[in-house]
Amino acid sequence: MTSRAAVLRRGLPIWTVAALWTLALGLWGLSRQHSVWRDEAATWLVAVRPAGEIRHLLTHVDAVHGLYYLLMHGLFGWFGPSITTLRLPSVLATAVAAACVAVIGRRLAGPWAALGGGMVFGLLPAVQFHLQEGRPYALVAAGAGISTLLLVNLLQGRGRGTYWVAYGGTVLVCALLNWLSLLILPAHLVTLIRTRAGRGTWVRWAAASAAAVAGALPLILFSRSQSGQVAWIPPLTWHMLIGPAVLLTIGGLGALLDRPGEGRSLGERPREGRLSVAAVGLPLLAVPQLGLIGLSLVKPLFLDRYVLFSMLGLALLIGAGLETAVRAASLRIPGAARWLGPALIAVSVVALLPQALATRSPGSRVDDVLAMTADVRRLKGPGTAVLFVPAERRDTKLVSPDAFTGLRDIALTRSPQESGTLKGVEADPARIQNAMLAQRRILLVTDSPNVARPPAGRRDRVKAAVLKKYFTVVADEQVRGRRVTLYERLGAARPSPGSAR
Repeated sequence: MTSRAAVLRRGLPIWTVAALWTLALGLWGLSRQHSVWRDEAATWLVAVRPAGEIRHLLTHVDAVHGLYYLLMHGLFGWFGPSITTLRLPSVLATAVAAACVAVIGRRLAGPWAALGGGMVFGLLPAVQFHLQEGRPYALVAAGAGISTLLLVNLLQGRGRGTYWVAYGGTVLVCALLNWLSLLILPAHLVTLIRTRAGRGTWVRWAAASAAAVAGALPLILFSRSQSGQVAWIPPLTWHMLIGPAVLLTIGGLGALLDRPGEGRSLGERPREGRLSVAAVGLPLLAVPQLGLIGLSLVKPLFLDRYVLFSMLGLALLIGAGLETAVRAASLRIPGAARWLGPALIAVSVVALLPQALATRSPGSRVDDVLAMTADVRRLKGPGTAVLFVPAERRDTKLVSPDAFTGLRDIALTRSPQESGTLKGVEADPARIQNAMLAQRRILLVTDSPNVARPPAGRRDRVKAAVLKKYFTVVADEQVRGRRVTLYERLGAARPSPGSAR
């Protein structure tokens, strides 16, 4: 019977196995028990707006995600707003990225590098988190995979001039989805250096890269005026470097085991200047991680999702290690490839299964915007007002407006749509206090104590002070990071304005 390794070597499209495997991972538990967390809620509440209102919003906030919001607006308009529509683009994009890993691994190392790298990519913890996420980071990873595959084709002499146009266009689209994805360019630069690319290749790469950067530059400059949106990111600390250090260590071990393509005996080191998985995967893993660390020393920006695409490099290097292990075993044990490759992949799946289960639970995210809508429906009653602390928690109302029907949002003066913002514009503290003191019942939507922060703004401090002094709690529910509390007035007499400030 023909061995599985032999079947792989005959050229079956291994990338389809990697893509279908990743697609299955993404569809598994896609709704996360019908939960949507706050970042995804931002996508949802922007995508359902008319295109004109989205453009208005982008002049104030989130310009960096403008292209993604417009894409999701089109999908919501075509298929309707739903959790499936929200997350399926990320699932499909991750499957494309896994397919790119498989194709590159097959070209540069062999069939087991293709199968192992392609299947492992979707299992990596960071990838699993964003595999089912209504945000643009998986789409960026897909674009990074495509641009890297195009570069490999060009370095192998397989591509035509149009490939450089496609390369620059892909890098530009990724930059418009998240301009930090431009960190892939210095990664590819290192690959060109390691492979001793010719002068013509350098000129064409520089032209394509310059065109992509020039196309993204207006967005980069404009988004700097909205830098307050990332002011919450903490400064870089030593413990934040543990994760990148572990990834780089694993990637380095994979690079040491790399065996580039056919035609070289086991144990022979890669010749300098030769295209290999190490020459492509190690820079793709290391340079974006180190580049983001460097940028974070100037301005705090260190979030692993900004360089999710660097996991492509890690998957390539893991696949190369698998290829080397299978080939080494085959030299000592005839037929080992028939069982060793599948066994190692199966061990990886079992080892990462707990992570997969945890990622698909509602508790894997900071909070769940939809979790307490049932409590809102149960607790609201005639004459009840609603408050949100902080104002960003109004996302629950915006994503599920039916649950808040009949509740008066007494702090809001301009809606998010009218003001071109995500949370709307609230009244000044004095007006909020007077509006609260005129109510008999107030429903407060806020964070659970385990994730809540002290009231940061004067408006929120006034809300808390008035509720504490003039109201009493009659019901309190906490679900998946969110809290709904029903308050009733202590007495009928109205205190003088300003007494709770």
